[in-house]
Amino acid sequence: MKTDEAGKKYADIIDLPYIKSKRRRHMSLYDRAAQFAPFAALTGYDDMVREEARLTDSRAELSEYELEELDRQCAVLQSMLEKGEKPRVRIRCFIPDKHKSGGCYKTFLGIVKEIDITGRRLILYGSDNTEDRRTAPIETDFDMIYSISPD
Repeated sequence: MKTDEAGKKYADIIDLPYIKSKRRRHMSLYDRAAQFAPFAALTGYDDMVREEARLTDSRAELSEYELEELDRQCAVLQSMLEKGEKPRVRIRCFIPDKHKSGGCYKTFLGIVKEIDITGRRLILYGSDNTEDRRTAPIETDFDMIYSISPD
């Protein structure tokens, strides 16, 4: 019933031929499809969901024995530095996440530049070349170090 009413209502124009515009160029199928593409009604929502889904590790607490071992290794490195040696080490430390609780463990390889006992910081050269100024030194707190091993 409805199609009969529509047929009567538009009977005068329903069979007219399509007239292509001479002033405007024909829209491509890609551009035409873009008109109907979904849009982000909530700006930043996808980023927020992605950030919430990102996993972080919790920081493991070291035993007293492991803490003593780290202190011993730092003392050995300090004595090597005082002798003028440049010990190459691999440290594994916890890097806290800036946006949510937790963080991640990272391993750094480098040459020990300085051990600051009072400030409780370990500073490494990030490359084999101690004169290389292009790479920034790697600094970490003793409290964030999980392990130190010679490389």
